[in-house]
Amino acid sequence: MVWRLRDDARAVGDARDLLRRALLLIGLRPDLVDDAVLMVSELVTNAVLYGAAPYELVVRVDPVEAVCMVVDAGAVLPKLRGTDAQAENGRGLSIVAELSAGLYGCIPQRFATCPEVEGKATWFALPRTEGWR
Repeated sequence: MVWRLRDDARAVGDARDLLRRALLLIGLRPDLVDDAVLMVSELVTNAVLYGAAPYELVVRVDPVEAVCMVVDAGAVLPKLRGTDAQAENGRGLSIVAELSAGLYGCIPQRFATCPEVEGKATWFALPRTEGWR
């Protein structure tokens, strides 16, 4: 499943809604859907703030897992960084790392909706099988 997102901050809410519907449709546990919605919110926010348009949301599903990717045209790869307890930002990737149990990353990626555009995909995976977490 691939969706082109708006080129502004409204992409965050759109991505949350799209992902929630997609993951519920495939029967992912509601608690994992909630975690995924929070993680995609963090990744799209990072893409809008620090990446570059266009943006897209990609969800790949197989019998074992669902992989959610946020693709943007920015060249700078996100980094997990320590956060100051008083800081107002900088926790997004930490949240993704925790909620995905370390199943996340960032890779170079061509856009599905604009194959001539190269960018990066920041992703996380969630299991579709029982016994995780």
